[in-house]
Amino acid sequence: MKIFGKNAVTEALRSDRTVEKVMVEKGDKGEVVALARRKGIKVQWVDRSVLDAESDKGRHQGCIAFVSDFAYCEVEELFPRNNKDNVLLVILEEITDPHNFGSIIRVCECAGVDGIIIGKNRQVAVNETVERCSAGAVSHVKIARVTNINNTIKQLRDEGVWVYCADMDGASMYQADLRGNVALVIGGEGSGVGKLTRSLCDGVISIALKGKVNSLNASVACGIVVYEAVRQRQ
Repeated sequence: MKIFGKNAVTEALRSDRTVEKVMVEKGDKGEVVALARRKGIKVQWVDRSVLDAESDKGRHQGCIAFVSDFAYCEVEELFPRNNKDNVLLVILEEITDPHNFGSIIRVCECAGVDGIIIGKNRQVAVNETVERCSAGAVSHVKIARVTNINNTIKQLRDEGVWVYCADMDGASMYQADLRGNVALVIGGEGSGVGKLTRSLCDGVISIALKGKVNSLNASVACGIVVYEAVRQRQ
């Protein structure tokens, strides 16, 4: 897999991911090169035309990292050993836009979310576009990929996690107690949270909309709900 852009490449080098080599534009002696050398990773200097040919529409910002495929984890690994009573998870149901997925990962990393759960079907996987749109955050976030989201929700509830889905006709998110072990379900673009998934959740919460447009982008909605949970926990 290739990672494009200085932020994404820098964060990959700072993480524990396996970076096979870094390709940089000739003359570049910045942070990417310094980090790669410090970790003993091969640096290859090339003409900009080579980077253009290797990248998506030339969006490389002068560097490309060749990394191992993203390593998903198990759901059990999302629970920190030293903090099992205040876990915050995000569950994504059928997010198909890689730009949205990348933005959600970035929000979750910035907010300190313990992990993200996605399904294997009708859900975009971590790919090169997701890597770029997350601005490198994907290198620092645990993501579990499961066969069945609804079975995972049942499992989480059995383990004492309160599961709330974000939907338009739910109770105000300010009325929900989002402290403790909580998982927040964010539905897909246009389709929202499915009926079965919704029925399995402990509650439905909504974001107050004051304008004439009756919905928010999935990544924006995720950011608002996640930071309300963060606010309540402080």
